[in-house]
Amino acid sequence: MENDGSFLVVVGVDGSPESISALRWAIEEARLRHGRVRLITSWSYPPRTTQLDGEFIDERSERGAERIQAIALDAVPSEGVEVSGRLVQGPPASVLLDAATGADLLVVGSRGLGGFSGLLLGSVSSQLVHHAACPVLIIRA
Repeated sequence: MENDGSFLVVVGVDGSPESISALRWAIEEARLRHGRVRLITSWSYPPRTTQLDGEFIDERSERGAERIQAIALDAVPSEGVEVSGRLVQGPPASVLLDAATGADLLVVGSRGLGGFSGLLLGSVSSQLVHHAACPVLIIRA
């Protein structure tokens, strides 16, 4: 990912409350640093359905990922911060590690929509902390 010189915050959004909190934090950090935000949502097969804002979404399809991003952007106003979104097919950790190349900061939620809700840290955020080429900030809802 190319950086144009402004502070670049990459944020992973999967529709979970933690990822919405991460997006909120990323936008505020970009505002303070006169930077920009790149919102990343991954998708892959086989499809898996989740309920988000009372709506059932196939979160692993490209269309589902697009809807997740739209809901997140509606929930968190960007007010003067440049926010761009990318939908990328592939496993979340790999997609986010690639997207964070050249970024100044990677922000993710502590837990995604995976099945182990009792864990303090999800498998994706754990992988990112160990392998990202930039600082990683993990946000709890």
